[in-house]
Amino acid sequence: MKKWKVLSLAAILGLVLAGCGGSSNKYADTPAAVTEEAYDTGTGYLSDDIYSYAQENGYAAEEPAEALEAKTDGSESPEVADTSRKLIKNVDLEVETEEFDDLLTTIEQKTEALAGYIEESYTYNGSAYRGRSTRNASLTIRIPAGKLNTFLSEVAEVSNVISRNERVTDVTLQYVDMESHKKALVAEQDRLLELLEQAENIEDIISIESRLSEVRYQIESMESQLRTMDNQVSYSTINLSIEEVKQLTPVKEQSVGEKIATGFWKNLTRVGAGILNFVIGLIISIPYVLLWGIIIAIVVFIIRSVLKKNRSRKVSNKVSNKPEEEKEKQKNE
Repeated sequence: MKKWKVLSLAAILGLVLAGCGGSSNKYADTPAAVTEEAYDTGTGYLSDDIYSYAQENGYAAEEPAEALEAKTDGSESPEVADTSRKLIKNVDLEVETEEFDDLLTTIEQKTEALAGYIEESYTYNGSAYRGRSTRNASLTIRIPAGKLNTFLSEVAEVSNVISRNERVTDVTLQYVDMESHKKALVAEQDRLLELLEQAENIEDIISIESRLSEVRYQIESMESQLRTMDNQVSYSTINLSIEEVKQLTPVKEQSVGEKIATGFWKNLTRVGAGILNFVIGLIISIPYVLLWGIIIAIVVFIIRSVLKKNRSRKVSNKVSNKPEEEKEKQKNE
C-alpha cells in the first residue's frame, strides 16, 4: 500500500509540474524553473494542493524522491530523523566567595576543560576611596550546551550560590522557516543564473542582475543569521557575577537564635571594618594634612606680621605727635 501511495504522489506531482510548465513558456526550458513552478510565488513554499495531499498521506511535500523511497524500506533520511529542537539557554548566576583569586582561577580552568571560552570579563579590585574595599567580577562565559549542567554543578561546589536564573528560548520554528526560505532563494538564484545566460537584450540582463543581487544579499543575510543561531544553540551563555565577602551568606533557613547571632556578628564586623577604614584613611591622608598645616601656618604668620607692623606704626605716630601737642599746649598757656 505504501508503494502505491508513493507512486500516486509521484504521478500527481508530475502532472502538477507538467501543467505548470506548460502554462509558462518563458521558463519551459529551465530545469530550476520547472522545479520552482511547484512553489507558491508569493510565499516560496509548495502550493496548498500538493502540500495538503502530502500531509494527508504522511509525506513532507518538500522531501526528495530518495527520502520517499527510504520510507518504503522502513528507514528515514537524515533530515527526517533529526527531530532535535533548537534551544538557546542563558543562565544568570550570582555567587560569593572568601577566596576571590582562587575562584577566578578555578573558573577559568573549568571553562577551558569543558571546551568553553570567556567571552567578556570585568574585575573590580576594590577601593577604600569609593567606600567599597571588597572585590567583585562579572564574566560572560560560553559553554557547550551539553556540558552546561556540569559547569553549573562545578561552580556550585567551589562557591556559594546566591541566585540562579535560567532562560530557555525555543527557536526551532524560526530556524526551520528560515532554512526553507533560504532553499527557495537558492533555487531562485539558480533559475536567475540560467535566465541570465539566455537573456538577449540589455534590459533583460540589467533586470535579472538586479534581482540576482537582491537574492544573493538575502541568502548571505539568512546564512549569517543561521550561523548565529547555531552558535547560540551550540554554546549556552552564563552571566556569572562573583562577589568577595568576609563571611558567606547562609543558604539554608536559620533559627531565630542563629539569625540574631549572624546579624550581630555582621554588624560587629562592619563596625570594626569601618574603624579600620577610618584609621587607614587618616594615615593615608597625612601628607595632605601636613600640606594644609604648612599653608595655614604661613597664612597665620603673614597676618600676625601685618598686624604687628600696624601696631608699631600707630605707636611711632603717637610718639612723634606728642612734642607738637606739648608745644601747642605751652602756647595756649
